[in-house]
Amino acid sequence: MEKRPVAYQIYSAREEAAKDLNAVLAALKGMGYDGVEFAGFYGLSAEAVKEMLDRNGLVAISSHVPFVQIEADMFGVIAYHQAIGCQYIAVPYLDDATRPGAPGFAHALAVMDKFGRLVKEAGMTLLYHNHDFEFVKLSGMYGLDFLYEALPASVIKTELDICWVKYAGEDPAAYIRKYAGRCPVVHLKDFVGRKEEGSTPYALIGLDENEKKDTQAFEFRPVGYGCQNVEEVLKAGIESGAEWFVVEQDLSVGRTPLEAAEMSIGTLKKLGLK
Repeated sequence: MEKRPVAYQIYSAREEAAKDLNAVLAALKGMGYDGVEFAGFYGLSAEAVKEMLDRNGLVAISSHVPFVQIEADMFGVIAYHQAIGCQYIAVPYLDDATRPGAPGFAHALAVMDKFGRLVKEAGMTLLYHNHDFEFVKLSGMYGLDFLYEALPASVIKTELDICWVKYAGEDPAAYIRKYAGRCPVVHLKDFVGRKEEGSTPYALIGLDENEKKDTQAFEFRPVGYGCQNVEEVLKAGIESGAEWFVVEQDLSVGRTPLEAAEMSIGTLKKLGLK
């Protein structure tokens, strides 16, 4: 298998990072990760974050920025990410009012179109990171596909999260291939369990932990320890032009997040990606 760099979504170890981001970065480098994807910066300046990244020999490949923050301060978001050397900025989530099928979806598309063009002018690339709620039909197609039809590839590219693609009932490898040439970053996320009506198993930035519903049938797992065909996903990604793979595990059960991170990259090493 062709080699590809691997990043870690820091949100997966958010509590540890909030206490000591540098220690988390050092641990990830020791495991063999090449970069990180952020989802917030714990009140740190761009200069402080860049210094930690350089000290540990990691790159900030991408960053999840809440839609409301993007809309409120496009130029500030761009400037911060330029300062830390980020290549990609991702829209991580749309709330009930702005997601596909909602009255505010057209507005969200307009905001992403404007921001994506500004990001491109700044030498970076805008991504969209999906969950399962984009897999509702709009005009005869999934909302996710509608989004990518409405916005050109020159403005926004995919960050397909294989957990939510599979959770929605689609084949992750096939979905990656569907967007060949438009999928520079692929989110690797494994799980066990099944979709249940009324359950929302994902942890979200800014969501009160008490708001999450009971999802006993669902559990996140390290990459290679759940239901995903990881090898096929990696092959599909490489064939389709993926430049980076990002390990993410929203919640670690029975082990620390960094122990799970080591198990995940261990799987990727065994499969020959690293």
